[in-house]
Amino acid sequence: MVIVNDPIGDLLTRMRNAQHARRPTCRAPWSKIKQQLLELLKSEGWIADVVVVGDEPKQDLEVTFNPDKPPLQLKRVSKPGRRAYSASVDMKPVLQGFGAAILTTSKGLLTDKEARKQKVGGEVLCTIS
Repeated sequence: MVIVNDPIGDLLTRMRNAQHARRPTCRAPWSKIKQQLLELLKSEGWIADVVVVGDEPKQDLEVTFNPDKPPLQLKRVSKPGRRAYSASVDMKPVLQGFGAAILTTSKGLLTDKEARKQKVGGEVLCTIS
């Protein structure tokens, strides 16, 4: 059993490695926040699909990458050793609006565009471009 200190960073690294190896899918251990993050990426069109695989005590998330998009540039912003928070007025668009930042807010996980629209800030988990 491997203990991971940063589960979201582990998920992003698994996705980067799978895309670098030109695999169409990737698997990672299940958690509620990872599933919410991947569902958000799916709704924004960054990935094709996310499915929960396995039975209750040992579940995995299977991510299917979008074949029409180039490999994602995933960057962890807020790390366990250094948390990064941003107010809605301080958020700048990622890649001049072509990328996205994922934030944990009081209203759940939101993209930077939605957070600015709803005028809420939060912890910046990662950026996608």
